[in-house]
Amino acid sequence: MRAMRAERRGGPEVLTLAEIPDPVPGPGQTLVDVEAAGVNFADLGRLSGSYQPPELPFVPGGEVVGRTPDGRRVLAFAGAAFASKALVTEPVEIPDDMEAGAALALLVQGLTAWHLLRTAARLVPGESVVVNAAAGGVGHLTVQLAKEFGAGRVIGTASTKEKRELVMGFGADAAVDGEADGYADRVLAANDGGPVDMVLDAVGGPVFDAALGALAPFGRLIAYGTSSGVDPSPIDPGRLAQHNVSVGGYWLGAHLRLPGSTAARPLPELIALTAAGRLRPLTGGEYELERAGQALADLAARRTVGKVVLRP
Repeated sequence: MRAMRAERRGGPEVLTLAEIPDPVPGPGQTLVDVEAAGVNFADLGRLSGSYQPPELPFVPGGEVVGRTPDGRRVLAFAGAAFASKALVTEPVEIPDDMEAGAALALLVQGLTAWHLLRTAARLVPGESVVVNAAAGGVGHLTVQLAKEFGAGRVIGTASTKEKRELVMGFGADAAVDGEADGYADRVLAANDGGPVDMVLDAVGGPVFDAALGALAPFGRLIAYGTSSGVDPSPIDPGRLAQHNVSVGGYWLGAHLRLPGSTAARPLPELIALTAAGRLRPLTGGEYELERAGQALADLAARRTVGKVVLRP
């Protein structure tokens, strides 16, 4: 089969096209013909060795849309997905007319959005939700799912006017600038002057610090990333107790690795919502398999919008 393989650590440039033997399925595994593979920031970390580095040489990629030997079109987590064939476990069938990029957006990004609302923050219908970086891969799905799950008011933050317009197009009730300076004032104003029940944050740093000041009593601030590259300030437990607020975190990778994990259980629900048009994943660029390095470089440079996929 054809595959993009890394034989040394580094950036996207270390990937080279290779012909390697087809993988052999083990117990519980299925070999699929890859229709499309998802591209994620985690792939960059594995190449550089900064995030769960595999032994060299290796084929990156962890999610595919493909065809099983009996002809089913499926969505699944996979090992070594940047290839024309891949091994998958527990594949979930998807409609033939569903766009591959939309389906792939439901794995890491969609499941993260679902669990942020249902598992980590435990949204109660009628509550107000702030989604930081709401135009991002997880953020735009979280905005839509919050409305689907009955949130009373959904506020998205984004850095530019164009991104805020995009957030409104996904159903947010309001969209505001996400900069730390003046953050709480803007969020409260967007919530009719009152504090909010939850903030879901992937930015970190001063934005996380500011979000803590926007919470209502018994509000929740859930961290699921630090895209700013800056750690938040240390949290004083006394401040949490004084205002009856809580801080938590969520990481899908750790959830998936739990013994007997049910982290992927919402996937059929997400597929059904997408098929019905009630959830609209944002799809981005498509690249031929041999241009995987360029796809990762564009992702790293923030030149892409929506789910990026490779086509073998």
